Amino acid sequence: MSTVTAPRTRPARPARPHVRLDWRLRFGALSAIWGFSFLLIKVGTDGYAPFQVTLGRLVFGTAVLMAAMAVKRQRLPRGARLWGHMAVAAFLLNALPFSLFAYSELTIPSTLAGICNATSPLWGMALSLVALSEDRPTRVRVAGLGLGFLGVLTVLGAWQGFHGLDAKGTAMALLASFSYPVGWIYVRRTLAGTGNSHLAMTGGQLLLATVQLAVVTPLFTDMPQRFALVPLLAVAALGALGTGLAVLLQYGLVAEVGPTTAQMVTYFIPVIATAAGVAILGESLHWSTPVGAVIVLAGAALTQIRTKRA
Repeated sequence: MSTVTAPRTRPARPARPHVRLDWRLRFGALSAIWGFSFLLIKVGTDGYAPFQVTLGRLVFGTAVLMAAMAVKRQRLPRGARLWGHMAVAAFLLNALPFSLFAYSELTIPSTLAGICNATSPLWGMALSLVALSEDRPTRVRVAGLGLGFLGVLTVLGAWQGFHGLDAKGTAMALLASFSYPVGWIYVRRTLAGTGNSHLAMTGGQLLLATVQLAVVTPLFTDMPQRFALVPLLAVAALGALGTGLAVLLQYGLVAEVGPTTAQMVTYFIPVIATAAGVAILGESLHWSTPVGAVIVLAGAALTQIRTKRA
């Protein structure tokens, strides 16, 4: 009777630990990327039309997310109704605000555009009191809303009758910041609980926004006579970093430290945008701009305070 000996097996090697940057470093990187986005928009519009800048931004941003989905082997969501809601979200959260910021920076400094972006939490708080029944107003949050808009008036120099201010460009930047909370409320009402990953939903959303701009851009712009290199590189960085990579960093932070901490990045963006605009682009800075920005950020922080539920 012969015996069969089992082959010797080598001991399994321990799996290598997944190397991941500390969340504080990723938080700082996200703040810097979004802060410099307004400078990149300004540089991009020096060589290309605003719609072309936005289209390029979306193309490069979508490419990054599609690559991330391929690496993680995720598919785009399915369902005509779902894609219909995503198309609206793409317009409100990407196509419209990106285009408005690009057009606004034709006539206003990137510093002012960055500060206008910081008013988004104020608009969000005001809208949530009307559209979301679970968000109850408190004295602190209402005070923050009033303080924030006082800061906006300070930035704009209301006591001087808005002298020297381009009203159209400023209104576009403020409308862009208003579009974000409108879009998020729409997403919360229509796309919550779909069962799809955030990466897949955002990838589909950016893809739809790219299609929207691809249709609109040829109707309102002419083909560039030449492709200026520096503005083109700015658009590529704006899309790949300011849209694609930034979204990946944002969702990673939300998953690790929660949305409350992750959204604090909003308060660093105008600081970095102002520093970049002044130091690199040589934009002028009146005392009312930083003072008003601090007031805006203080008001926005107060609007995010919620009473603890039992």
